Amino acid sequence: MKPVVWGVLGTARIAVDKVLPAMLRSPLIDVRAIASRTPSKAEAVSRQLGIAQAFGSYEALLADPGIEAIYNPLPNHLHVPLTLAAAQAGKHVLCEKPIALTAREARMLLEVAGKVRVAEAFMVRHHPQWRRARELLRSGRIGTVRAVQAVFSYFNDDAADIRNQPDIGGGALYDIGCYAIVAARHFFDAEPLRAVALVDRDPQLRVDRLTSGLLDFGAGRQLSFTVSTQCRSHQRLTVLGTQGRMELFIPFNAPQGETSEIRIDHSGKLDGSGVTLEKLPAADQYQCMTEDFSRVVRGEPAPCWGVDDAISQMAVIDALWRSERSNAWENV
Repeated sequence: MKPVVWGVLGTARIAVDKVLPAMLRSPLIDVRAIASRTPSKAEAVSRQLGIAQAFGSYEALLADPGIEAIYNPLPNHLHVPLTLAAAQAGKHVLCEKPIALTAREARMLLEVAGKVRVAEAFMVRHHPQWRRARELLRSGRIGTVRAVQAVFSYFNDDAADIRNQPDIGGGALYDIGCYAIVAARHFFDAEPLRAVALVDRDPQLRVDRLTSGLLDFGAGRQLSFTVSTQCRSHQRLTVLGTQGRMELFIPFNAPQGETSEIRIDHSGKLDGSGVTLEKLPAADQYQCMTEDFSRVVRGEPAPCWGVDDAISQMAVIDALWRSERSNAWENV
């Protein structure tokens, strides 16, 4: 297929360290330009990665008629405004998660959803590990799926880091709790009915540094999760069924370009001796995601979750924030 010409808004670490290198390796993608409000930053990254054009403003990049698709890794509060601006300029947009700060804000994207493709950049759903896991669950490999349990943590108390700035969408739930939510929605293939949260906030930074949640998906299905931005780094994702359990190894930050594995246990032996492994081929989930989006732009079949899915995702986060305030279950 003809490569899709991409532009990138901003020089965020996720873009420079993870997503752009993956895109540049793909024969389906032509990364043509990068923009920053600080021209020197755009120029430095363009030289570092070999990107042809560097723009000193987002508006200049969006005005380039040669750019077909935009990757938006800007701070969370800029996701909707710049995604709207890009879409109104006729560009398809892959926007980093969370796509918005609220479901109400995310619904603003419905204005452009029928004109261009807009999707939330949950790279995990494009990884072979997650795709194969959902196939196995749908086939009844571990019986009826009852529970998803997720833990995701790292330590970062730097006040200057955007992930620790509450007014622009910082904190654990927005940054990594969203992965636990999307995991349950992905593996149950359903939406939760209600949610309850327990939140601990850093007294100086004011962001949630430790958040746990319980989601009720109905029909006896539950997600329980704990995420933290001030605990030792750890990741775990377990799916429990009536006839077995499944665990994804390094589920959220699978090493780029390396193999992955799914662990399945039907034995019930607590020492792990009954676990069997299914190894998946080497993959880069960021390359998988951007290639899938490029295929969709070209009208070819590929996995893609649009604005409606992103709104449903944000509605869950909204319910958890309401639960923090009410100390009670909240409907999604």
